[in-house]
Amino acid sequence: MNTDRYITAYDISSPRRLRGALKILLDYAVGRQKSVFECELSALHFDELCERMEALIDPAEDRFMILPASCLRPWHTLGIAPQHDHRDFFLLQ
Repeated sequence: MNTDRYITAYDISSPRRLRGALKILLDYAVGRQKSVFECELSALHFDELCERMEALIDPAEDRFMILPASCLRPWHTLGIAPQHDHRDFFLLQ
């Protein structure tokens, strides 16, 4: 199964939803630091993770982001995450 590496992060206001988010992300993470996780996800697991987090968070109060570790893929955000135009930014590896 082909996988891609992602960095996921959340900012969740409710302790109950915060615990739920941690439990969900531990199902996918290969590493973590506080509320930032490194995940190796297939396309199926990417969609599954998004569906599970979308069902959990309150989009008016919480934020969840999935950032590809590759600069060739777009960002994916849920909740109050702001949308930015990143055409002037570069990721150097």
